[in-house]
Amino acid sequence: MSNTSKKKEKYSPADYVKLISSDGFEFIILRNAAIISGTIRNMLSSGQFIESKLNQIHFRDINAVLLEKVCQYLYYKHRYTNSTTEIPPHNIDPALALELVVVADFLDC
Repeated sequence: MSNTSKKKEKYSPADYVKLISSDGFEFIILRNAAIISGTIRNMLSSGQFIESKLNQIHFRDINAVLLEKVCQYLYYKHRYTNSTTEIPPHNIDPALALELVVVADFLDC
């Protein structure tokens, strides 16, 4: 049996950010993925926002269903930006499409 383990990156707690939906669900994602959103990047990089100190953002107008889709998209974009492999489609439920456009506009992603 050969040892074909992949090189695993090690992350510290500071490498993650917690995104909290309006209905209280928490999504912990890599900071590098989260800052693809211009809004999130600005909130975390500026010392003027409490979010940058707590490393968490509470979205009072984004429910868990939409925030989960946003997180999936941020990871998708993080993974496939500058990729040389074939990029798989990122499917979106048509029932969520309009709300996601509004959220994506707000989050600048």
